[in-house]
Amino acid sequence: MTRTVLESKTRTVTIGFDEPFCVIGERINPTGRKKLAAELEAGDFSTVEKDALEQVACGAMVLDVNAGVVYNSNPDPNQTEPPLMRQVIELVQGLVDVPLCIDSSVPAALEAGLAAAQGRPLLNSVTGEEERLERVLPLVRKYNVPVVAISNDDTGISEDPDIRFAVAKKIVERAADFGIPACDIVVDPLVMPVGAMASAGRQVFALVRRLRDELGVNTTCGASNISFGLPQRHGVNAAFLPMAIAAGMTSAIMNPVRPVEMEAIRAANLLMNHDANGADWIRFSRVLDGIAAGASFAEASTAVTAAGSGRRRRRG
Repeated sequence: MTRTVLESKTRTVTIGFDEPFCVIGERINPTGRKKLAAELEAGDFSTVEKDALEQVACGAMVLDVNAGVVYNSNPDPNQTEPPLMRQVIELVQGLVDVPLCIDSSVPAALEAGLAAAQGRPLLNSVTGEEERLERVLPLVRKYNVPVVAISNDDTGISEDPDIRFAVAKKIVERAADFGIPACDIVVDPLVMPVGAMASAGRQVFALVRRLRDELGVNTTCGASNISFGLPQRHGVNAAFLPMAIAAGMTSAIMNPVRPVEMEAIRAANLLMNHDANGADWIRFSRVLDGIAAGASFAEASTAVTAAGSGRRRRRG
């Protein structure tokens, strides 16, 4: 079985076909969040701190960190993003002990993040574009880290799943030329919005199966892409995730502070026999009881975790 190993200073997370689904928290990202972007430019990290703690409390196993702020004072991200990436990563790993996913389109920011990160982070990302392959794969090799491989190339994003599979295969093969094994490639097959393409769900499920069976790679996606433009998006996401898990998807970059999506993932883990004795589902049911009683998701999760720790101490 393919296993992609991520590490923080104190914790190991394994992405794999026989492992619980890996939730990668997406919230530390200023894209589309004007308030967060303004805070980061001003040196205010209060929202980053809140998002880091809340996502982990709600069940994120890995945190994606993106520092892609276009400064009003300096619009060149090659100058501004690397030092900001280093600063955000140092802050986040001082608050939580989960592995990180270093997310940037700027190679210098990726390297700055790799230099600052403790353990073995996930690098996000490389594509099939020639320039990107030549810039990012040497970093993956140098730091011995796994990488997200996005299935688009110099021709753009294809609506044809066969072409997206071919791009993923190309990246895996090029990575092998650098001595990077397939277990360190996590392919993002690119989920299309089902509101714009009715076959998007069935298409990605079939593509994930091919990536698992033919290339033997783990997979991820931006889970909310499937519901883009639709009303009541969380219901669509909550249906999509277990179906993707059943097809073989092993992780997703998503918002973990939504109980409906996290409940769907916990149930899918149980049904896929990735939850020993149903222990995690039972624990999560207590979280849902806390939410029903008026607590926030993060508060209920923290209380259940604390109660579990207390029981273990008493047994000892």
